[in-house]
Amino acid sequence: MIYVDPKILERLNAWLTPFFDEKTQQTIKDMIAHDPEGLEDSFYKNLAFGTGGMRGKMGVGDNRINKYTLGKNTQGLSNYLKKQFPDQEIKVAIAYDCRHNSKKLAKVVADVFSANGIRVFLFSELRPTPELSFAVKHLDCQCGIVLTASHNPPEYNGYKVYWEDGGQLVPPQDAEIISEINTLQYTDVNFDANEALIETIDTEVDAAFAEASLRNGSFNTPEAAKQNLKIVFTSLHGTSITMVPKVLEQAGYTNVHIVEEQATPNGDFPTVKSPNPEEPEALRIALEHAEVQQADIVIGTDPDCDRLGVAVRDSSGTLKLLNGNQAMVIMTYFLLEQWKKDEKLNGNQFVASTIVSTPMVRKIAEHFGVEYKEGLTGFKWIAKMVNDFPEMEFIGGGEESFGYMVGDFVRDKDAVTATLLACEIAAQKKAAGSSMFDYLQEIYRHAGTYQEFLVSLVKEGKKGAEEIANIMKNLREHPFKEIAGSPVIRIEDYESGIAKDAQNNTSEVLKIPRSNVLIYYTEDGSKIAARPSGTEPKIKFYISVHNTSGDLSQLQKKIDNIRTHLTIS
Repeated sequence: MIYVDPKILERLNAWLTPFFDEKTQQTIKDMIAHDPEGLEDSFYKNLAFGTGGMRGKMGVGDNRINKYTLGKNTQGLSNYLKKQFPDQEIKVAIAYDCRHNSKKLAKVVADVFSANGIRVFLFSELRPTPELSFAVKHLDCQCGIVLTASHNPPEYNGYKVYWEDGGQLVPPQDAEIISEINTLQYTDVNFDANEALIETIDTEVDAAFAEASLRNGSFNTPEAAKQNLKIVFTSLHGTSITMVPKVLEQAGYTNVHIVEEQATPNGDFPTVKSPNPEEPEALRIALEHAEVQQADIVIGTDPDCDRLGVAVRDSSGTLKLLNGNQAMVIMTYFLLEQWKKDEKLNGNQFVASTIVSTPMVRKIAEHFGVEYKEGLTGFKWIAKMVNDFPEMEFIGGGEESFGYMVGDFVRDKDAVTATLLACEIAAQKKAAGSSMFDYLQEIYRHAGTYQEFLVSLVKEGKKGAEEIANIMKNLREHPFKEIAGSPVIRIEDYESGIAKDAQNNTSEVLKIPRSNVLIYYTEDGSKIAARPSGTEPKIKFYISVHNTSGDLSQLQKKIDNIRTHLTIS
Protein backbone atom coordinates (compact mmCIF):
# COMPACT_ATOMS: atom_id res chain seq x y z
CA MET A 1 0.00 0.00 0.00
CA ILE A 2 1.34 3.46 -0.92
CA TYR A 3 1.59 5.95 1.94
CA VAL A 4 0.06 9.38 1.30
CA ASP A 5 0.58 12.27 3.71
CA PRO A 6 -2.75 12.88 5.57
CA LYS A 7 -2.76 16.59 4.64
CA ILE A 8 -2.27 15.74 0.97
CA LEU A 9 -4.87 12.95 1.23
CA GLU A 10 -7.42 15.47 2.51
CA ARG A 11 -6.66 17.78 -0.40
CA LEU A 12 -6.86 15.14 -3.12
CA ASN A 13 -10.06 13.59 -1.69
CA ALA A 14 -11.75 16.92 -2.30
CA TRP A 15 -10.84 16.50 -5.98
CA LEU A 16 -12.45 13.05 -6.10
CA THR A 17 -15.95 14.45 -5.57
CA PRO A 18 -18.58 14.79 -8.34
CA PHE A 19 -17.90 18.54 -8.81
CA PHE A 20 -14.69 17.64 -10.65
CA ASP A 21 -14.88 16.07 -14.11
CA GLU A 22 -14.32 12.35 -14.61
CA LYS A 23 -11.03 12.79 -16.49
CA THR A 24 -9.56 14.78 -13.58
CA GLN A 25 -10.67 12.18 -11.06
CA GLN A 26 -9.26 9.30 -13.11
CA THR A 27 -5.91 11.09 -13.49
CA ILE A 28 -5.68 11.45 -9.71
CA LYS A 29 -6.51 7.75 -9.20
CA ASP A 30 -3.80 6.79 -11.69
CA MET A 31 -1.28 9.00 -9.86
CA ILE A 32 -2.20 7.41 -6.51
CA ALA A 33 -1.38 4.02 -7.99
CA HIS A 34 1.65 4.86 -10.10
CA ASP A 35 3.11 8.28 -9.31
CA PRO A 36 3.08 9.09 -5.58
CA GLU A 37 5.94 11.60 -5.93
CA GLY A 38 4.11 13.49 -8.66
CA LEU A 39 0.93 13.32 -6.59
CA GLU A 40 2.65 14.95 -3.62
CA ASP A 41 4.06 17.75 -5.76
CA SER A 42 0.63 18.34 -7.32
CA PHE A 43 -1.18 18.72 -3.99
CA TYR A 44 1.27 19.76 -1.25
CA LYS A 45 0.51 23.50 -1.58
CA ASN A 46 -1.57 26.07 -3.44
CA LEU A 47 0.01 28.02 -6.28
CA ALA A 48 0.86 31.51 -5.06
CA PHE A 49 1.32 34.91 -6.67
CA GLY A 50 5.00 35.73 -7.25
CA THR A 51 6.82 38.62 -8.95
CA GLY A 52 5.08 37.83 -12.23
CA GLY A 53 1.73 36.50 -11.04
CA MET A 54 0.79 32.87 -10.61
CA ARG A 55 2.80 30.42 -12.67
CA GLY A 56 3.19 26.64 -12.57
CA LYS A 57 3.03 23.34 -14.37
CA MET A 58 -0.26 22.33 -15.97
CA GLY A 59 -2.03 19.29 -14.54
CA VAL A 60 -4.41 18.22 -11.80
CA GLY A 61 -4.12 19.45 -8.22
CA ASP A 62 -3.88 22.57 -6.08
CA ASN A 63 -0.26 23.14 -7.12
CA ARG A 64 -1.00 23.04 -10.84
CA ILE A 65 -2.50 25.29 -13.48
CA ASN A 66 -5.89 23.89 -14.50
CA LYS A 67 -9.53 24.83 -14.97
CA TYR A 68 -10.27 24.56 -11.27
CA THR A 69 -7.33 26.47 -9.79
CA LEU A 70 -7.81 29.29 -12.31
CA GLY A 71 -11.57 29.15 -11.77
CA LYS A 72 -11.14 29.50 -8.01
CA ASN A 73 -8.71 32.40 -8.44
CA THR A 74 -11.08 34.12 -10.84
CA GLN A 75 -14.04 33.63 -8.52
CA GLY A 76 -12.08 35.16 -5.65
CA LEU A 77 -10.95 38.01 -7.88
CA SER A 78 -14.56 38.57 -9.01
CA ASN A 79 -15.68 38.81 -5.39
CA TYR A 80 -12.87 41.25 -4.64
CA LEU A 81 -13.67 43.43 -7.65
CA LYS A 82 -17.29 43.72 -6.58
CA LYS A 83 -16.19 44.91 -3.14
CA GLN A 84 -13.71 47.40 -4.56
CA PHE A 85 -16.00 48.82 -7.26
CA PRO A 86 -19.55 48.66 -5.86
CA ASP A 87 -22.50 50.05 -7.81
CA GLN A 88 -20.65 50.33 -11.12
CA GLU A 89 -20.09 48.26 -14.23
CA ILE A 90 -16.94 46.21 -13.82
CA LYS A 91 -14.88 45.47 -16.94
CA VAL A 92 -12.00 43.03 -17.39
CA ALA A 93 -9.69 42.51 -20.39
CA ILE A 94 -8.24 39.04 -21.05
CA ALA A 95 -5.35 38.01 -23.34
CA TYR A 96 -3.38 34.82 -23.78
CA ASP A 97 -0.16 33.57 -25.34
CA CYS A 98 0.91 30.63 -27.53
CA ARG A 99 1.09 27.99 -24.81
CA HIS A 100 -0.83 24.76 -24.71
CA ASN A 101 -4.32 25.30 -23.25
CA SER A 102 -3.89 29.11 -23.07
CA LYS A 103 -6.87 29.83 -25.32
CA LYS A 104 -9.06 27.27 -23.55
CA LEU A 105 -8.06 28.51 -20.09
CA ALA A 106 -8.62 32.14 -21.13
CA LYS A 107 -12.21 31.21 -22.04
CA VAL A 108 -12.64 29.48 -18.65
CA VAL A 109 -11.52 32.69 -16.94
CA ALA A 110 -13.88 34.74 -19.13
CA ASP A 111 -16.73 32.37 -18.29
CA VAL A 112 -16.25 32.77 -14.54
CA PHE A 113 -16.04 36.56 -14.72
CA SER A 114 -19.17 36.74 -16.88
CA ALA A 115 -21.00 34.29 -14.60
CA ASN A 116 -20.40 36.83 -11.85
CA GLY A 117 -21.90 39.69 -13.87
CA ILE A 118 -18.58 41.17 -14.96
CA ARG A 119 -18.17 42.45 -18.53
CA VAL A 120 -15.29 40.78 -20.37
CA PHE A 121 -13.17 41.94 -23.32
CA LEU A 122 -11.52 38.76 -24.63
CA PHE A 123 -8.88 38.94 -27.36
CA SER A 124 -9.86 36.83 -30.36
CA GLU A 125 -6.40 35.30 -30.71
CA LEU A 126 -3.03 35.37 -28.96
CA ARG A 127 -1.54 38.80 -28.23
CA PRO A 128 1.60 40.22 -26.55
CA THR A 129 1.38 40.77 -22.80
CA PRO A 130 2.18 44.52 -23.09
CA GLU A 131 -0.87 44.90 -25.34
CA LEU A 132 -3.02 43.51 -22.52
CA SER A 133 -1.53 46.08 -20.12
CA PHE A 134 -2.34 48.78 -22.69
CA ALA A 135 -5.88 47.43 -23.27
CA VAL A 136 -6.76 47.67 -19.57
CA LYS A 137 -6.38 51.46 -19.65
CA HIS A 138 -7.53 51.87 -23.24
CA LEU A 139 -10.84 50.11 -22.55
CA ASP A 140 -11.26 51.68 -19.11
CA CYS A 141 -11.15 48.33 -17.32
CA GLN A 142 -10.74 47.74 -13.61
CA CYS A 143 -8.68 44.60 -14.15
CA GLY A 144 -6.82 42.57 -16.75
CA ILE A 145 -5.67 38.95 -17.03
CA VAL A 146 -3.13 37.37 -19.34
CA LEU A 147 -2.67 33.60 -19.59
CA THR A 148 1.09 33.10 -19.98
CA ALA A 149 4.12 31.49 -18.42
CA SER A 150 6.53 33.83 -20.19
CA HIS A 151 9.69 31.86 -21.09
CA ASN A 152 9.12 28.82 -18.83
CA PRO A 153 9.28 25.29 -20.31
CA PRO A 154 6.32 23.99 -22.39
CA GLU A 155 4.61 22.22 -19.48
CA TYR A 156 4.03 25.55 -17.69
CA ASN A 157 1.28 28.12 -17.89
CA GLY A 158 0.30 31.08 -15.76
CA TYR A 159 -2.15 33.79 -14.78
CA LYS A 160 -0.98 37.39 -14.49
CA VAL A 161 -3.33 39.93 -12.93
CA TYR A 162 -3.33 43.65 -13.81
CA TRP A 163 -5.17 46.46 -12.08
CA GLU A 164 -6.94 49.51 -13.52
CA ASP A 165 -3.67 51.45 -14.04
CA GLY A 166 -2.43 48.68 -16.35
CA GLY A 167 0.21 47.52 -13.86
CA GLN A 168 0.43 44.14 -12.17
CA LEU A 169 -0.90 43.62 -8.67
CA VAL A 170 1.21 44.93 -5.80
CA PRO A 171 0.76 44.68 -2.03
CA PRO A 172 -1.59 44.90 -0.26
CA GLN A 173 -3.96 44.02 -3.12
CA ASP A 174 -2.29 40.70 -3.92
CA ALA A 175 -2.57 39.53 -0.31
CA GLU A 176 -6.16 40.76 -0.07
CA ILE A 177 -7.10 38.84 -3.21
CA ILE A 178 -5.33 35.71 -2.00
CA SER A 179 -7.22 36.03 1.29
CA GLU A 180 -10.47 36.27 -0.67
CA ILE A 181 -9.53 33.20 -2.72
CA ASN A 182 -8.63 31.24 0.40
CA THR A 183 -12.15 31.68 1.81
CA LEU A 184 -13.53 29.71 -1.14
CA GLN A 185 -14.08 26.06 -1.86
CA TYR A 186 -13.87 24.85 -5.44
CA THR A 187 -17.62 24.27 -5.31
CA ASP A 188 -18.09 28.04 -4.83
CA VAL A 189 -16.82 28.69 -8.37
CA ASN A 190 -19.50 29.69 -10.89
CA PHE A 191 -18.48 28.35 -14.30
CA ASP A 192 -21.84 29.09 -15.99
CA ALA A 193 -20.91 31.75 -18.53
CA ASN A 194 -23.13 34.67 -19.46
CA GLU A 195 -22.06 34.90 -23.11
CA ALA A 196 -23.84 38.24 -23.50
CA LEU A 197 -21.17 39.79 -21.26
CA ILE A 198 -18.20 38.44 -23.27
CA GLU A 199 -17.05 40.67 -26.13
CA THR A 200 -14.32 39.71 -28.59
CA ILE A 201 -11.66 42.37 -29.25
CA ASP A 202 -8.85 42.55 -31.81
CA THR A 203 -8.05 45.05 -34.58
CA GLU A 204 -9.24 48.27 -32.92
CA VAL A 205 -7.06 47.64 -29.86
CA ASP A 206 -4.19 46.46 -32.10
CA ALA A 207 -4.24 49.73 -34.04
CA ALA A 208 -4.39 51.88 -30.89
CA PHE A 209 -1.52 49.95 -29.28
CA ALA A 210 0.63 50.17 -32.42
CA GLU A 211 0.02 53.92 -32.65
CA ALA A 212 1.02 54.41 -29.00
CA SER A 213 4.13 52.27 -29.49
CA LEU A 214 5.19 54.32 -32.50
CA ARG A 215 4.57 57.57 -30.64
CA ASN A 216 6.71 56.53 -27.67
CA GLY A 217 9.43 54.52 -29.42
CA SER A 218 10.25 56.72 -32.45
CA PHE A 219 12.90 59.48 -32.35
CA ASN A 220 13.10 61.32 -35.67
CA THR A 221 15.33 58.77 -37.36
CA PRO A 222 15.80 59.69 -41.05
CA GLU A 223 13.97 57.38 -43.47
CA ALA A 224 17.20 56.53 -45.28
CA ALA A 225 18.79 55.43 -42.00
CA LYS A 226 15.83 53.17 -41.25
CA GLN A 227 15.94 51.55 -44.68
CA ASN A 228 19.70 51.05 -44.42
CA LEU A 229 19.46 49.08 -41.14
CA LYS A 230 19.42 45.31 -41.68
CA ILE A 231 17.34 43.63 -38.96
CA VAL A 232 16.89 39.93 -38.20
CA PHE A 233 13.89 39.31 -35.95
CA THR A 234 12.64 36.13 -34.28
CA SER A 235 9.48 35.71 -32.24
CA LEU A 236 10.73 32.36 -30.84
CA HIS A 237 7.33 30.78 -31.66
CA GLY A 238 5.56 33.39 -29.53
CA THR A 239 3.06 36.24 -29.65
CA SER A 240 5.32 39.02 -30.90
CA ILE A 241 4.78 37.91 -34.49
CA THR A 242 1.33 39.50 -34.23
CA MET A 243 2.68 42.98 -33.48
CA VAL A 244 6.45 43.60 -33.81
CA PRO A 245 6.74 43.22 -37.63
CA LYS A 246 3.68 45.46 -38.04
CA VAL A 247 5.10 48.21 -35.80
CA LEU A 248 8.53 48.08 -37.48
CA GLU A 249 6.91 48.33 -40.89
CA GLN A 250 4.74 51.27 -39.85
CA ALA A 251 7.82 52.97 -38.41
CA GLY A 252 9.55 52.71 -41.80
CA TYR A 253 11.88 49.75 -41.27
CA THR A 254 11.70 47.86 -44.54
CA ASN A 255 14.85 45.74 -44.26
CA VAL A 256 13.47 43.25 -41.71
CA HIS A 257 14.23 39.54 -42.06
CA ILE A 258 11.95 37.31 -39.99
CA VAL A 259 13.26 33.91 -38.88
CA GLU A 260 10.50 31.90 -40.58
CA GLU A 261 11.18 28.57 -38.86
CA GLN A 262 10.41 30.29 -35.53
CA ALA A 263 7.61 32.56 -36.74
CA THR A 264 4.67 30.19 -36.22
CA PRO A 265 3.32 30.28 -32.63
CA ASN A 266 3.92 26.90 -31.02
CA GLY A 267 3.71 26.00 -27.33
CA ASP A 268 6.28 23.24 -27.77
CA PHE A 269 8.93 25.77 -28.86
CA PRO A 270 10.40 23.06 -31.12
CA THR A 271 13.54 24.86 -32.35
CA VAL A 272 14.95 25.95 -28.97
CA LYS A 273 15.84 24.35 -25.65
CA SER A 274 14.27 27.35 -23.91
CA PRO A 275 12.35 30.26 -25.50
CA ASN A 276 14.17 32.69 -23.24
CA PRO A 277 16.19 35.48 -24.89
CA GLU A 278 18.31 35.59 -21.73
CA GLU A 279 19.79 32.28 -22.91
CA PRO A 280 22.30 32.69 -25.78
CA GLU A 281 21.17 29.40 -27.34
CA ALA A 282 17.68 30.82 -27.91
CA LEU A 283 19.06 33.26 -30.50
CA ARG A 284 21.40 30.78 -32.19
CA ILE A 285 19.25 30.33 -35.33
CA ALA A 286 18.62 34.06 -35.59
CA LEU A 287 22.36 34.72 -35.37
CA GLU A 288 22.98 32.21 -38.16
CA HIS A 289 20.43 34.04 -40.32
CA ALA A 290 22.08 37.34 -39.45
CA GLU A 291 25.43 36.14 -40.79
CA VAL A 292 23.81 35.08 -44.07
CA GLN A 293 22.00 38.42 -44.34
CA GLN A 294 24.97 40.41 -42.99
CA ALA A 295 22.49 42.01 -40.58
CA ASP A 296 23.37 44.89 -38.28
CA ILE A 297 21.14 43.83 -35.40
CA VAL A 298 19.36 40.70 -34.17
CA ILE A 299 16.32 40.88 -31.91
CA GLY A 300 14.42 37.99 -30.34
CA THR A 301 11.45 38.14 -27.96
CA ASP A 302 10.11 35.66 -25.44
CA PRO A 303 6.73 33.91 -25.92
CA ASP A 304 4.58 36.65 -24.38
CA CYS A 305 6.68 39.47 -25.87
CA ASP A 306 7.67 41.35 -22.76
CA ARG A 307 11.41 40.52 -22.87
CA LEU A 308 13.85 40.99 -25.73
CA GLY A 309 17.35 39.82 -26.49
CA VAL A 310 19.59 41.97 -28.69
CA ALA A 311 22.77 41.17 -30.61
CA VAL A 312 24.85 43.83 -32.38
CA ARG A 313 28.18 43.86 -34.19
CA ASP A 314 31.25 44.77 -32.16
CA SER A 315 34.22 46.79 -33.38
CA SER A 316 35.57 43.76 -35.30
CA GLY A 317 32.23 43.10 -37.00
CA THR A 318 31.39 40.06 -34.88
CA LEU A 319 27.83 39.70 -33.62
CA LYS A 320 27.80 40.14 -29.85
CA LEU A 321 24.87 39.39 -27.55
CA LEU A 322 24.08 42.20 -25.16
CA ASN A 323 22.98 41.20 -21.69
CA GLY A 324 19.87 42.74 -20.15
CA ASN A 325 21.86 45.30 -18.18
CA GLN A 326 23.76 46.47 -21.25
CA ALA A 327 20.59 46.82 -23.34
CA MET A 328 18.93 48.74 -20.50
CA VAL A 329 21.94 51.06 -20.16
CA ILE A 330 21.96 51.84 -23.89
CA MET A 331 18.21 52.52 -24.01
CA THR A 332 18.22 54.68 -20.88
CA TYR A 333 21.20 56.76 -22.00
CA PHE A 334 19.68 57.28 -25.45
CA LEU A 335 16.29 58.33 -24.04
CA LEU A 336 17.91 60.83 -21.71
CA GLU A 337 20.03 62.19 -24.56
CA GLN A 338 16.89 62.71 -26.64
CA TRP A 339 15.03 64.41 -23.80
CA LYS A 340 18.03 66.69 -23.20
CA LYS A 341 18.34 67.45 -26.92
CA ASP A 342 14.64 68.39 -27.01
CA GLU A 343 15.15 70.56 -23.90
CA LYS A 344 12.52 68.59 -21.98
CA LEU A 345 14.62 67.79 -18.92
CA ASN A 346 13.60 70.13 -16.10
CA GLY A 347 14.33 68.15 -12.93
CA ASN A 348 10.84 66.70 -12.85
CA GLN A 349 11.57 63.38 -14.59
CA PHE A 350 12.78 60.02 -13.39
CA VAL A 351 14.13 56.71 -14.64
CA ALA A 352 13.83 53.45 -12.74
CA SER A 353 15.37 50.04 -12.25
CA THR A 354 15.56 47.26 -9.65
CA ILE A 355 17.80 46.32 -6.72
CA VAL A 356 19.41 43.39 -8.56
CA SER A 357 20.14 45.31 -11.76
CA THR A 358 23.31 47.19 -12.70
CA PRO A 359 24.22 50.23 -10.55
CA MET A 360 25.10 51.93 -13.82
CA VAL A 361 21.56 53.23 -14.40
CA ARG A 362 21.88 55.34 -11.24
CA LYS A 363 25.19 56.74 -12.55
CA ILE A 364 23.58 57.63 -15.87
CA ALA A 365 20.67 59.36 -14.17
CA GLU A 366 23.11 61.40 -12.08
CA HIS A 367 25.04 62.32 -15.25
CA PHE A 368 21.88 63.84 -16.76
CA GLY A 369 20.58 65.33 -13.52
CA VAL A 370 17.52 63.09 -13.55
CA GLU A 371 16.07 61.37 -10.49
CA TYR A 372 16.68 57.65 -10.17
CA LYS A 373 14.22 55.36 -8.41
CA GLU A 374 14.85 51.76 -7.45
CA GLY A 375 12.44 48.97 -6.54
CA LEU A 376 12.21 45.26 -5.95
CA THR A 377 12.55 42.79 -8.82
CA GLY A 378 9.58 42.82 -11.17
CA PHE A 379 8.05 45.49 -13.37
CA LYS A 380 5.02 45.79 -11.11
CA TRP A 381 7.25 47.87 -8.83
CA ILE A 382 8.30 50.18 -11.66
CA ALA A 383 4.65 50.58 -12.67
CA LYS A 384 3.85 51.39 -9.03
CA MET A 385 6.45 54.18 -9.09
CA VAL A 386 4.55 55.82 -11.95
CA ASN A 387 1.43 55.75 -9.78
CA ASP A 388 3.21 56.83 -6.61
CA PHE A 389 4.79 59.90 -8.22
CA PRO A 390 2.09 61.32 -10.53
CA GLU A 391 3.66 64.76 -10.33
CA MET A 392 6.77 63.43 -12.12
CA GLU A 393 7.31 62.28 -15.71
CA PHE A 394 8.51 58.72 -16.19
CA ILE A 395 11.02 58.47 -19.05
CA GLY A 396 11.93 54.79 -19.04
CA GLY A 397 13.05 51.90 -16.92
CA GLY A 398 14.33 48.37 -17.06
CA GLU A 399 15.68 45.40 -15.23
CA GLU A 400 18.51 42.96 -15.80
CA SER A 401 16.18 40.19 -16.98
CA PHE A 402 15.91 41.66 -20.51
CA GLY A 403 12.88 43.88 -19.95
CA TYR A 404 12.37 47.56 -20.73
CA MET A 405 9.46 50.01 -20.55
CA VAL A 406 9.41 53.23 -22.58
CA GLY A 407 7.10 55.86 -21.14
CA ASP A 408 4.00 54.93 -19.16
CA PHE A 409 1.39 54.10 -21.82
CA VAL A 410 2.13 50.46 -20.97
CA ARG A 411 2.71 49.59 -17.31
CA ASP A 412 4.84 46.50 -17.82
CA LYS A 413 7.98 45.56 -19.71
CA ASP A 414 7.22 45.94 -23.38
CA ALA A 415 9.30 44.18 -26.04
CA VAL A 416 7.24 45.73 -28.87
CA THR A 417 8.22 49.32 -28.12
CA ALA A 418 11.68 48.33 -26.83
CA THR A 419 12.35 46.56 -30.15
CA LEU A 420 11.45 49.73 -32.03
CA LEU A 421 13.63 51.79 -29.69
CA ALA A 422 16.60 49.44 -30.21
CA CYS A 423 16.21 49.77 -33.98
CA GLU A 424 16.03 53.57 -33.73
CA ILE A 425 19.30 53.62 -31.79
CA ALA A 426 21.00 51.18 -34.17
CA ALA A 427 19.82 53.05 -37.27
CA GLN A 428 20.94 56.44 -35.99
CA LYS A 429 24.33 55.16 -34.89
CA LYS A 430 24.95 53.35 -38.18
CA ALA A 431 24.00 56.48 -40.13
CA ALA A 432 26.57 58.40 -38.07
CA GLY A 433 29.29 55.87 -38.91
CA SER A 434 29.13 54.25 -35.48
CA SER A 435 27.20 51.34 -33.91
CA MET A 436 25.27 50.36 -30.79
CA PHE A 437 28.39 48.57 -29.56
CA ASP A 438 30.51 51.72 -29.98
CA TYR A 439 27.76 53.67 -28.24
CA LEU A 440 27.98 51.33 -25.24
CA GLN A 441 31.76 51.89 -25.04
CA GLU A 442 31.11 55.63 -25.11
CA ILE A 443 28.65 55.29 -22.22
CA TYR A 444 31.23 53.28 -20.26
CA ARG A 445 33.68 56.15 -20.67
CA HIS A 446 31.12 58.50 -19.09
CA ALA A 447 29.89 56.27 -16.25
CA GLY A 448 32.61 53.66 -15.69
CA THR A 449 32.73 50.13 -17.05
CA TYR A 450 30.29 47.71 -15.44
CA GLN A 451 29.97 44.01 -16.11
CA GLU A 452 27.31 41.67 -14.75
CA PHE A 453 26.80 37.92 -14.59
CA LEU A 454 23.83 35.81 -13.53
CA VAL A 455 24.12 32.41 -11.85
CA SER A 456 20.78 30.58 -11.90
CA LEU A 457 20.29 27.27 -10.08
CA VAL A 458 17.20 25.17 -10.83
CA LYS A 459 15.67 23.37 -7.82
CA GLU A 460 12.45 21.57 -8.79
CA GLY A 461 9.55 20.49 -6.58
CA LYS A 462 9.04 20.40 -2.82
CA LYS A 463 12.59 19.20 -2.17
CA GLY A 464 14.00 21.97 -4.36
CA ALA A 465 11.97 24.61 -2.51
CA GLU A 466 13.44 23.35 0.76
CA GLU A 467 16.98 23.49 -0.68
CA ILE A 468 16.47 27.08 -1.81
CA ALA A 469 15.14 28.03 1.63
CA ASN A 470 18.20 26.45 3.26
CA ILE A 471 20.63 28.30 0.97
CA MET A 472 19.03 31.64 1.89
CA LYS A 473 18.96 30.68 5.57
CA ASN A 474 22.68 29.83 5.54
CA LEU A 475 23.57 33.07 3.76
CA ARG A 476 21.75 34.99 6.50
CA GLU A 477 22.95 33.01 9.51
CA HIS A 478 26.53 32.65 8.26
CA PRO A 479 27.15 35.78 6.15
CA PHE A 480 30.29 36.14 4.08
CA LYS A 481 32.90 38.38 5.66
CA GLU A 482 34.79 38.65 2.39
CA ILE A 483 34.09 37.59 -1.19
CA ALA A 484 36.90 36.74 -3.61
CA GLY A 485 39.42 38.49 -1.40
CA SER A 486 37.48 41.73 -0.94
CA PRO A 487 35.96 42.52 2.49
CA VAL A 488 32.15 42.76 2.69
CA ILE A 489 31.29 46.31 3.73
CA ARG A 490 27.48 46.26 3.59
CA ILE A 491 24.72 43.65 3.70
CA GLU A 492 21.15 44.52 2.73
CA ASP A 493 18.52 42.00 3.87
CA TYR A 494 15.22 42.88 2.28
CA GLU A 495 13.40 40.15 4.22
CA SER A 496 14.22 41.73 7.59
CA GLY A 497 14.22 45.22 6.08
CA ILE A 498 17.63 45.98 7.63
CA ALA A 499 20.93 47.05 6.04
CA LYS A 500 24.10 46.49 8.07
CA ASP A 501 27.33 48.45 7.70
CA ALA A 502 30.00 45.82 8.36
CA GLN A 503 32.75 48.42 8.83
CA ASN A 504 31.02 50.64 11.40
CA ASN A 505 28.80 47.92 12.86
CA THR A 506 25.72 50.10 12.35
CA SER A 507 22.37 49.38 10.73
CA GLU A 508 19.56 51.23 9.01
CA VAL A 509 16.01 50.47 7.91
CA LEU A 510 15.51 49.85 4.19
CA LYS A 511 12.70 51.87 2.65
CA ILE A 512 11.77 49.25 0.05
CA PRO A 513 9.03 46.67 0.85
CA ARG A 514 10.06 43.31 2.35
CA SER A 515 11.21 40.58 -0.02
CA ASN A 516 13.39 37.49 0.14
CA VAL A 517 16.51 39.17 -1.26
CA LEU A 518 20.00 39.45 0.23
CA ILE A 519 22.65 41.78 -1.23
CA TYR A 520 26.36 41.92 -0.36
CA TYR A 521 28.57 44.90 -1.24
CA THR A 522 32.36 44.54 -1.12
CA GLU A 523 35.18 47.01 -0.67
CA ASP A 524 36.28 46.77 -4.31
CA GLY A 525 32.83 47.90 -5.52
CA SER A 526 31.38 44.50 -6.33
CA LYS A 527 27.72 43.70 -5.66
CA ILE A 528 26.34 40.18 -5.20
CA ALA A 529 22.60 39.59 -4.76
CA ALA A 530 20.87 36.31 -3.86
CA ARG A 531 17.19 35.91 -4.65
CA PRO A 532 14.81 32.96 -5.08
CA SER A 533 12.71 33.43 -8.22
CA GLY A 534 9.08 34.31 -7.62
CA THR A 535 7.86 32.49 -10.73
CA GLU A 536 10.31 29.64 -11.38
CA PRO A 537 11.90 26.88 -9.26
CA LYS A 538 15.23 28.72 -9.19
CA ILE A 539 17.55 30.64 -6.94
CA LYS A 540 19.49 33.40 -8.68
CA PHE A 541 22.80 35.08 -7.87
CA TYR A 542 23.38 38.45 -9.53
CA ILE A 543 27.02 39.53 -9.76
CA SER A 544 28.03 43.09 -10.68
CA VAL A 545 31.60 44.39 -10.89
CA HIS A 546 33.10 47.60 -12.26
CA ASN A 547 36.24 49.64 -12.80
CA THR A 548 37.15 52.98 -14.32
CA SER A 549 40.00 51.69 -16.47
CA GLY A 550 37.78 49.88 -18.98
CA ASP A 551 39.85 46.70 -18.59
CA LEU A 552 37.27 44.02 -19.44
CA SER A 553 39.67 41.11 -18.80
CA GLN A 554 40.16 42.37 -15.25
CA LEU A 555 36.40 42.50 -14.73
CA GLN A 556 35.91 39.00 -16.15
CA LYS A 557 38.60 37.67 -13.80
CA LYS A 558 36.81 39.32 -10.89
CA ILE A 559 33.50 37.70 -11.90
CA ASP A 560 35.17 34.29 -12.19
CA ASN A 561 36.71 34.69 -8.74
CA ILE A 562 33.35 35.60 -7.22
CA ARG A 563 31.65 32.61 -8.85
CA THR A 564 34.37 30.33 -7.47
CA HIS A 565 34.01 31.86 -4.02
CA LEU A 566 30.23 31.36 -3.91
CA THR A 567 30.55 27.59 -4.55
CA ILE A 568 26.81 27.10 -4.05
CA SER A 569 25.21 24.07 -5.72
